[in-house]
Amino acid sequence: MGFTGPIKFQKQPMMRKMLYALTPILLFSIFAYGLRVIWLGFWVFLTAIFVEYLFERRKNKPVSEAVLVTAMLFLLSLPPSVPFWVAIIGIAFGVAFGKEVYGGFGRNVFNPAIVGRLFIYITFPLYMTSGWLKPSLFGLDATTSATPLQILRDGQSVDLLNLLLGWRAGAIGEAPVLLILLAAIYLIWTKTANWRLMVSTYGSAMLLTFLLDFFNVPKSLPTVPAMFSGSLLFITVFMVTEPITAPKKIKSMWIYGMIIGLSGVVIRTFSLFSEGWSFAILIGNMFAPLLDETIKDKKVKKPVKSVSNDASGKKVEA
Repeated sequence: MGFTGPIKFQKQPMMRKMLYALTPILLFSIFAYGLRVIWLGFWVFLTAIFVEYLFERRKNKPVSEAVLVTAMLFLLSLPPSVPFWVAIIGIAFGVAFGKEVYGGFGRNVFNPAIVGRLFIYITFPLYMTSGWLKPSLFGLDATTSATPLQILRDGQSVDLLNLLLGWRAGAIGEAPVLLILLAAIYLIWTKTANWRLMVSTYGSAMLLTFLLDFFNVPKSLPTVPAMFSGSLLFITVFMVTEPITAPKKIKSMWIYGMIIGLSGVVIRTFSLFSEGWSFAILIGNMFAPLLDETIKDKKVKKPVKSVSNDASGKKVEA
């Protein structure tokens, strides 16, 4: 066990690697939206740690470092101008009802960051759908702006270079595409995240988006800008791969990713919700245990060794 101040923290190297991967994105968000991100993060992290501490101290257990990842993911999924009190309610709900009521770390069925985000998304929709800001140098020129998805839905075009560089309106951490891709490489290289989950989610979403676009289905979005807009890439790298709520078997991972990718595209294309990925992840979370229970991976058969006698009569394996 490790210690941070008066609160005990359970050491979890995998969670620390996730934090390392998320840190450059957080720094980019501070550069794009200003010091308000730091203050918002302070309240989100403080609340998340405190809520988990209240639950875990009754069991005489330490706070998991995983709650820091939950707080970071939740923070980076918020609109830049969301009120502090809304964020505090969301992360408290996510940690309490998305994690602790199931028994704490390793027992939760749903991603707690997504649980908290969806709770305030549904409860306070005005704050969660209208708090988009145009990036500026440390947020000094903070002005409201439409997100790329809103622009695409209005039939207008978006600048692909700005999409790649992350210089566009959106959630605090969803924009920097290049940093997210670098984080994906790091997580795969360190075996912190499984590449199958990323490929199946993003690939299935791309395929369905392309088909809807190719056949000119009403409300469909143009494929290329749609794949770099919204939070698709962010959730693919950091939330779909969350080890507790994702399935463990290889075949299950492929199906799990496709469930999230396909349902997310359907929701964000045809429903009233501008983004369908939070709902899609919870749908995938529900299927994860069932997939591991019902789908069996092929077992590798060991080659049968034949035994024969040599000239001296001794048995040898062929």
